[in-house]
Amino acid sequence: MSKAYVHTRHGGPEVETFAELPVPSPGPGQLLVAVRAAGVNPVDWKLRNGYVRPGSAPAELPAVLGSEVSGVVEATGPGVEGFAVGDAVFGSTLTGGYAEYTLLPVAVAAHKPDALSFTDAATLPVAAATAYDGLRQADLAPGATLLITGVGGGVGVAAAQIARGLGIRVVGTASAGKKDFVESLGAVHVPSGPGLVERIRAAAPGGIDAVLDLVGGDDLRAVAELVADRTKLISAADKGTVPQLGGAALVRARTAEVLDEVAKLVLDGTLRPYVTRTFPLDRADEALRAVEEGHVRGKIVIEVAA
Repeated sequence: MSKAYVHTRHGGPEVETFAELPVPSPGPGQLLVAVRAAGVNPVDWKLRNGYVRPGSAPAELPAVLGSEVSGVVEATGPGVEGFAVGDAVFGSTLTGGYAEYTLLPVAVAAHKPDALSFTDAATLPVAAATAYDGLRQADLAPGATLLITGVGGGVGVAAAQIARGLGIRVVGTASAGKKDFVESLGAVHVPSGPGLVERIRAAAPGGIDAVLDLVGGDDLRAVAELVADRTKLISAADKGTVPQLGGAALVRARTAEVLDEVAKLVLDGTLRPYVTRTFPLDRADEALRAVEEGHVRGKIVIEVAA
């Protein structure tokens, strides 16, 4: 059996509980992984609330929470090549991450480099890979200025660092309390709240070349006017609104190649995962509450096994 943290129906935290589930069996192109660490992301509680990823079917309930893990291959499904029992891996899950065992599709799984910890590796498949995809979509040249709304969360922290590594100037919006943290990323901090656009203009008198929106809603509508080329207005947070503004939703590649690339960025010092808190699996509820409340700096990780 596999200990897991699940939601039994759609709703708030009251629908979450621990459960003992059968260990899943890997199908064609899948890996059974003994989980060492699981990243915690806003999408986890959004899926619990009833959000369905575009192109995906609603999850069968009870559903294990979590979307990204690192761990060790326990078994391989039919047709799997390039992976073997005992390999250390990381990737996006098929059957949830807050569990002792999960399934990874090989299409979005990568070998974990020895120099990369399981804890850090578990932060990469969602936040870091999303940031990488967003910057590739923005396609900015060195010297350009990128605005990141909500820069203090997992995706924003990764995006700021990757952009700085590419020679891009970063302006990031976040609460006033995150000023020192945002500046430690090499970004110019702009406090959120009324008067946001005027403060951004003051912080970037040369103008904004692209926006990576991680907040959506009113903030997205407000900052849209700052970018002349609306193809450079990209949102990961409000995919319904951004097309109305002439921009585009962030497109995820979801490939093993992207995972390999973000791992290299960690190893060469460009990207620091910024794991700010860890929790054991039996405190998964606390880990998810910390992210759901929206005040996290960097990443939270559930450490499932040593």
